[in-house]
Amino acid sequence: MTQYLDKAPDAGRRSRKAADPSAVKVVEVLIVGAGFAGLGSAIQLRKAGITDIAIVERGTEVGGTWRDNQYPGAACDIPSNLYSFSFAQNPGWTRGYSGSREILEYIKGLARDHDLLPLIRFQHNVEALHFDGGEGVWTVTLTGREPIKARSVVMAQGPLSNAGFPNMRGIESFQGKKIHSARWDHSYDFAGKRVAVIGTGASAVQIIPELVKVADKVKVFQRTPGWVLPRFDFQSPEWTKALFAKLPVSQTAVREAMYWIHESMALGMIWNTPMTKALEILGNRFREAQVKDAWLRRQLTPDFKIGCKRVLMTNDYYPALQKPNCELISWPIANISEKGIRSVEGLEHQVDCIVFATGFEVSKNGTPFPVHGLGGRDLNAEWSGGAQAYKSVQVSGYPNLYFTFGPNSGPGHNSALVYMESQIDYIVRSIGKLAAGKLKYIDVRADAQKTYNVDIQKRLAKTNWNSGCKSWYLSADGFNSTMFPGFATQFAKQMATFRDRDYRLV
Repeated sequence: MTQYLDKAPDAGRRSRKAADPSAVKVVEVLIVGAGFAGLGSAIQLRKAGITDIAIVERGTEVGGTWRDNQYPGAACDIPSNLYSFSFAQNPGWTRGYSGSREILEYIKGLARDHDLLPLIRFQHNVEALHFDGGEGVWTVTLTGREPIKARSVVMAQGPLSNAGFPNMRGIESFQGKKIHSARWDHSYDFAGKRVAVIGTGASAVQIIPELVKVADKVKVFQRTPGWVLPRFDFQSPEWTKALFAKLPVSQTAVREAMYWIHESMALGMIWNTPMTKALEILGNRFREAQVKDAWLRRQLTPDFKIGCKRVLMTNDYYPALQKPNCELISWPIANISEKGIRSVEGLEHQVDCIVFATGFEVSKNGTPFPVHGLGGRDLNAEWSGGAQAYKSVQVSGYPNLYFTFGPNSGPGHNSALVYMESQIDYIVRSIGKLAAGKLKYIDVRADAQKTYNVDIQKRLAKTNWNSGCKSWYLSADGFNSTMFPGFATQFAKQMATFRDRDYRLV
């Protein structure tokens, strides 16, 4: 996944002076990011006969989010057989829900088995993109390197690529150790330490059970309790591994069954239906079974509909909070001090280390780096009021530019890779049309994009995500440019059709 720098314009001018862009070879497709989306795009492009591909990656190895998130307890909350590509299934998953290291090895295997490593330019940080309508070519400006020209660019850097520290007063004054969940320091010894964890989201509920095993004291600072459901994890028996390896169709059948089970969850998590109530009953009973103290249960009870925020799948979080060396603090944080954290009731919680399980800098309003399209138009400015695209993958005025995990493509109930595969197939189809038709560029029509987004926002208004809670799905003013308001099946259906009338083919 590509790193984005705040001082892109200045750095970009230095890069452009280093070489004459007109002398740079034009590649057919440039992919930004070597995580799931970037590697999957390269694999499918090659299958379609498009081989002139370059991948730029900020890091020194592939993996993206799963390379960066290696904190204790890191794991996926989607079953392994579903959190993988359908065209590259892995019969050797060791658990029902794989840990981050095993997922990372799977991604490395994709790069190795499909001979993608020669395509990847590591330690290449993108600063800006600029489209030349006359040439029909994108110029990609890089930090300290010569620019790259490409006919098409696939933005596969992902929404969860840049760790975000919270904007808290006094954070720079803390004299102890600061660790972000996505930038874990494995050299730090937690044994005997007093540790504060800020956040109780998806990463926090995996980290906290591991910290209480080694730390002297763990204080968990909660802003809002989330809905927690049990995770039916298990160690994969050897006979299933052997069966899947010998008879791949059997694994495909299991994957298909998992897909439809998760599809049915949309009825409870996306819309307010009787199934929503059923899931809330399950969550309440699970909490009652695991948390014996009535006051603690009250502190852990959410006051919003299930699905409004990301549902947490864990069996270990509630028991960890009840360990003698763990304390839940629901008072809001006033500020960070030199020795710890001050909460609003006036107490200073002195700690040796603060773990920030505070998520990522998700670009819901604007772009992670400057993107200039036809006539110099600025995508960052156009998205300042909320990101919009056509079918999540293309934006009018920015030809031959494609997004994976673009606006309104997030799932609330099923595997993100199911959505990603649909996007990749659509992108490959569009790039193939560009080459076959000997076109300069393909640009989605503004009216088609507007019609699509008006419909999306109407549908989103009826979902649990827009029911009143605050989440990373929404911008500061409540605009939802993140989630897709429907089933994965519906998303795949819309991506299966490429309508020429919705585009300007130049």
